[in-house]
Amino acid sequence: MLIRVSLVWTLRSSQRVCLSVCQAGGVRETVGELVRRLRVARGWSQRRLAEALAEAAPGRVPPTRNDVSRWEIGTRSPREWLPFLARVLEVPREMLEAAKAVHPVELTPPVRSVADFLPEGDPLSPLRARTGRRIGAGQVADLAQRVHGLRLADDVVYGKDLIGPALRELRVAVKLYREGVHSEAVGRELLRAIGELAQIAGWVASDAGEHAEAERIYRLGMSAAQAAGDGVLSGNVAGSLAYQWSNTGRTTDAVGLAHAALEDAGPDAPPKARALYLDRVAWAHTRAGQDRPAMTALGEAAEALAEDSAGTESPTYLYWMDAGELQVMEARVYTELRRPLRAVPLLADVLGRYDASHARELALYLSWLAVAYADANEPEAAAQTAGRMLALGQSGSERTAERTRIVLDRLRAFRDVPEVAELLAS
Repeated sequence: MLIRVSLVWTLRSSQRVCLSVCQAGGVRETVGELVRRLRVARGWSQRRLAEALAEAAPGRVPPTRNDVSRWEIGTRSPREWLPFLARVLEVPREMLEAAKAVHPVELTPPVRSVADFLPEGDPLSPLRARTGRRIGAGQVADLAQRVHGLRLADDVVYGKDLIGPALRELRVAVKLYREGVHSEAVGRELLRAIGELAQIAGWVASDAGEHAEAERIYRLGMSAAQAAGDGVLSGNVAGSLAYQWSNTGRTTDAVGLAHAALEDAGPDAPPKARALYLDRVAWAHTRAGQDRPAMTALGEAAEALAEDSAGTESPTYLYWMDAGELQVMEARVYTELRRPLRAVPLLADVLGRYDASHARELALYLSWLAVAYADANEPEAAAQTAGRMLALGQSGSERTAERTRIVLDRLRAFRDVPEVAELLAS
């Protein structure tokens, strides 16, 4: 049935039209979904909408970014803010009132967003009386270079040896943003730099085994990326936290956050970004024991990366993402799902051409190969591979130490095999 909507909005007609569209198979939006759609259409972050509402209602206690998030996912109603939402989003109030009448129980639950995982309060709110110097594009460029330098250092210096410098850089960057004087454009670039720095600093802290500290840092980075309106960066930081949760037993939370990271990045994210975030979705489902969605996500990751080309631009923090990394993740999923005949050829192929200077990653990938060999009932090959892994050392990486414990525990089932017995004795 064709529904014609009049452009003349009156209280009664607008409610009738919007309700008929929402309930008769048309828009079917709750007020939260409508607010989210209108916000995204304007290119605003949730924080930006909260700020606009505060400006529109100066006499009220201002809403926070978390308030906006709760409205959008339906856990709280924005009823007293409807007239102000209508004003700042430039839509008739009646449109919001009609959407408010759509009961969320009738609808498919919305995908959670990264904002749902952010901390209460605003750890990045600038000081009211700023005492720092004026910050220009030059200082932001310098910070971006230091961030990239730290990222490159993580390829060869690990966890416990790098966490001190990483945290110092992060504290300096946050202080620069909160205390310095800068334009809106420079502030946005500063927030992006903080988001990138928090991602690598969180990764370093996680590698050092400091998981609570890593989570705090990741959440700070998620806040910065959200405030900058950079969904791709937000997805990278959130996906990193989801990966940590996958590996530390919080599998349900990891699945939700990994999907939220992918959602925040959006369908137009660079192919490398979509491939990486789908990889993290696959790993979260794998650790949660959900084989089918894990394999589906792996397939989608391969399709996403296939769209990458020499002319496609990607953020610099994705420099390491390539077909080899995707192959490693596929092999790890197969190993976790006890499919060694698929995992061994993939890992052997990647390790045959892997950069030996990246010793931590080499040790980690060897650990997966050793477990896959053990699962394939090839204890001699497993022991030889484990010996290569142990020879690389990597005492600064708790991640590698944990994988070493897993490999040795797996090999104890073959302690009667001479090669295994010799390795365990050493």
